Amino acid sequence: MRYFGTMNNNNGTLEIGGISVKKLAQKYKTPLYIIDQQLVEDNILNYKNNFKSNLFETEIVYASKAFLSKGICQLLSKYDLSIDAVSAGELYTIKSSDFPMHKVHMHGNNKTIEELKMCLDYNIGSVILDNVEEFNLLNKICEEINKNMDVMLRLNIGIDAHTHEYIKTSKHSSKFGESIFGDKVIDTIKKISDSKHLNLLGFHCHIGSQIFDTKAFLEGIEVMIKFLKKTSETLNIKIPEINLGGGFGVYYTEEDVEIDIKSFMQEMIKHIEKISQKENVNLEKVTIEPGRSIIANAGSTLYSVGYTKETFSGLKYVFIDGGMSDNIRPALYQAKYEAVVANKLNDPLTETVTIAGKCCESGDLIIKDCHLAKTDFNDLILVASTGAYGYSMSNNYNKLVRPAVVFVKDSKAQLSIKRETFEDLIKNDLPLENL
Repeated sequence: MRYFGTMNNNNGTLEIGGISVKKLAQKYKTPLYIIDQQLVEDNILNYKNNFKSNLFETEIVYASKAFLSKGICQLLSKYDLSIDAVSAGELYTIKSSDFPMHKVHMHGNNKTIEELKMCLDYNIGSVILDNVEEFNLLNKICEEINKNMDVMLRLNIGIDAHTHEYIKTSKHSSKFGESIFGDKVIDTIKKISDSKHLNLLGFHCHIGSQIFDTKAFLEGIEVMIKFLKKTSETLNIKIPEINLGGGFGVYYTEEDVEIDIKSFMQEMIKHIEKISQKENVNLEKVTIEPGRSIIANAGSTLYSVGYTKETFSGLKYVFIDGGMSDNIRPALYQAKYEAVVANKLNDPLTETVTIAGKCCESGDLIIKDCHLAKTDFNDLILVASTGAYGYSMSNNYNKLVRPAVVFVKDSKAQLSIKRETFEDLIKNDLPLENL
């Protein structure tokens, strides 16, 4: 397994943030999400130090769907990053952390009336409109309460990035945004521009997630700038900003050749400057939205080993005390991970096993054909790079409680999210009175 951030082998036991995973397991129990705070901060600074230009302002917006908690909001605020949201719950969580709401941007393809009103009540930075009906609704709400809102329009720019089908977001059939190839997009932009209460900042796009092909991003830049120029000239309006989304691919296994953020951010900036100058477009601001690439490798999930089993077919299972309830990605779209027996780092990798969860589903498999040291009952298995979409997609299937989340740094651990209790599981249950 590849080590990230502050991971360290201390006499055969894995340490993260200077703390033994044995101690973390004893104090916080397993399953446990562990966030390497130093690596999160280093990743943030990597973006801030390299995505900048002398020709236009830049903004880095953390994609909160990857992982959201009060703690991560505090870190983002410390480093002056912005954040996005896609639901009322995310908006509420962000506001509850005392995050500056003018640095919040609202996404989503089907925002409710409640969510749009929350955006206005919270005075967030902008709403990214997905479609003309959403424009009509937000415009109507603003007129009724005589309030203004900055907006961007999400565009589908038709780039088919090489990633899993479920996380492609810019195909012609995608549910997101208005196609730049459609007949109605210019009319929609004109309606937004003519609104008295909505201020059109510019255009947004996002071509997908976990993308390794940097050419797709560069192609997207060119398409966006050319479309902005065409629209500005057609409607005779100023469109000062573009938001290029995120989706920068990270390492999960040896199959992945992750994007080098430092060099690619510099390359992106140069490409934006080159194309905007070539097209004679005066951009005032360019935004990106990294999420996974900030948090994924900084997070790990620690499990305790239960039973082992060898089937009649010869397949050997190692069962853990979590599973698809805390990491549904392998079942959802065959995501792959690496793992180690975290208390036996110096032991030889003598076994090839399938790490399986405890949920009542045959598909509850975390890693297939995983090379591990021989495991015994109560050994600790750590699955790396689960920081993105692990906790965010966690669930209570089979009434399993969601694990705790702990941040580690400089040999100190801070509980960021408490482990759920059995009482939490039934707190919304009501007894039937008419039996």
